[in-house]
This record gives sequence, structure tokens and C-alpha cells, in this order.
Amino acid sequence: MQQEVKIRKMTVDDVDEILQIEELCYGAHHWSRESFLTELSNRISSYKCALVDDKCVGYMGIWKIVNEAHITNLSVHPDYQNQKIAHRLLLNSIDECYGEKIKFITLEVRVSNEKAIYLYEKFGFKSLGVRKKYYQNNNEDALIMWSENIFDTKYKDLYKKIRTSI
Repeated sequence: MQQEVKIRKMTVDDVDEILQIEELCYGAHHWSRESFLTELSNRISSYKCALVDDKCVGYMGIWKIVNEAHITNLSVHPDYQNQKIAHRLLLNSIDECYGEKIKFITLEVRVSNEKAIYLYEKFGFKSLGVRKKYYQNNNEDALIMWSENIFDTKYKDLYKKIRTSI
């Protein structure tokens, strides 16, 4: 049985749980408490938490700049992966983009993060370049990925297909 997942705005009270997820997902090279606190007060950012039984099990952040959204991070606690929680967070952010007339979504992702790349490709993102040595901890390259215009019929059809599948 799939657990009920609620998505809501991230608050300062969530940061401790978020940092635990960060450490589990990224080891010693993760965002700091200060980074999250800064983002929560950033006027262009929007951060959401995924909750199961009132426990934060995932989160996602975007920056909204004119008609583009930039995904800053998307992570799910390892114990809750493969349960479509990342799908729900991404759908929620796309809903927010629709509501604010944001047409395009972009992100960087480690070239080695095959699961994340697969998720983004499933959502219609395409790799449009590479940022060489983007990640400071190991100089790993990052793929630069972009969505199509989310208001195009083709993208809306993909969005509806994903939404009805979860």
C-alpha cells in the first residue's frame, strides 16, 4: 500500500530533518544549515517538503526568475526512495510554475547521478550542455538540463500522463 504523501512549504522548523536527508544522500558534501535558512528568506526561492506521517522525507527547491525556474535541489530520504515522492515534489513545482506563468525549468545534475537524470528525462528535460568540474568536492561535471516550454501542448500531455500515473 502506498503511503499518503503531503507536500507543503518548507519552514525553519524543517531544516534539521532536511539536513539529515542531505547527509544521507550526499555525505559530508551537502548544503549547510545557513544555506537553507538563507534560501527560506530568499524572495525568488520556493522550497517544499514531502511529508509521510508528519515526517519530512524529501524536499525540493526552485528559484523563480522571470519566466524560468531553476531547480536548486531535490532529494528524498533513502528509506523513501522509489515511492514516487520525487515525482510528487516535481509535479508540485511544475504546478507552481503553471500558476506563475513560468515557461521553462532548468537544473544541473551530476553526470554520475543516473537515477536523477532518468527522472528528469521522464519529465521531458533534455541535456543541453555540460558544466565542466562543476561540483567542488570532486570536480565532477554537471549536465545542464532544460524542459520544453511547459505551456506547449506536447509538454502538457506529458505532465497529465505523469500526474495520472501516480
